Amino acid sequence: MNSTKLASFKKTVWDYYHKYGRELAWRRFPRPLPAGRQGYRIVVSEIMLQQTQVDRVAPYYERFIKQFPSFAALAQAPVNQVLLAWQGLGYNRRALSLQKLAQIVTEKYEGELPDTPEKLDELPGIGKGTAGSLSAFVFNKPVSFIETNIRRVFIHHFSGVIANIANKTGNNANGKIADEQLMPFIEKTMDMKSPREWYYALMDYGSHLGKKVANPNRKSEHYSKQSKFEGSNRQLRGAILRLVLREQKPTDRELLAVAGSKTKLAQVMGELRKEGFL
Repeated sequence: MNSTKLASFKKTVWDYYHKYGRELAWRRFPRPLPAGRQGYRIVVSEIMLQQTQVDRVAPYYERFIKQFPSFAALAQAPVNQVLLAWQGLGYNRRALSLQKLAQIVTEKYEGELPDTPEKLDELPGIGKGTAGSLSAFVFNKPVSFIETNIRRVFIHHFSGVIANIANKTGNNANGKIADEQLMPFIEKTMDMKSPREWYYALMDYGSHLGKKVANPNRKSEHYSKQSKFEGSNRQLRGAILRLVLREQKPTDRELLAVAGSKTKLAQVMGELRKEGFL
């Protein structure tokens, strides 16, 4: 990568962002807060955005923050209230992980989000990628991380360069691009002064590319299609959980009507109990 190509790439991303950057509630705050406390809102958004589109998250985020405005409020809330507030977003495990995270931050860190990727990675529901995004978005640190939109941008612009490198080094066994091959490009193009805004720009530009070009992420080693929801165990778990939350003490007949069989009902109820939903 020569300096001219890098400069051209960064200009493309910044130009798009300055013209079309998204105004999202978790990017702007009505009043300044200490980074660790302001981090609560960003944590909620990052967990909600895992496997869920921005447009779907936005209304849930607003209601959730209004009902649970801080780590402490979420930590102390009854589990059923948290799950009710989450209903409709899917992947309900995220709600339980988020509440456990809030409890740890409240008890161990006095209500302020820890500021290192290592400590963030130890929190429930926070993997390496989310730890990196929180470091950038909350604390404006130039930490390298990758997610769907960022992956799309770098594969779209640099897949040819990566393929040439892979061919020369003999690391092109399956023709797919691994995230480790993208990380040097992410590190090389990092905006050291404004990593937070740079990542906003990358993600907004990546979202734009997702609507304009054939999905570059199909070239990724990490690409996989989401399994069918209709008729899945995930759908059944969600339906039973909604019934329990709505009725509090549903009858066996009501539960069986949702599950379809006693065997399936016993299996799903056992899973939900084990995971802390019931």
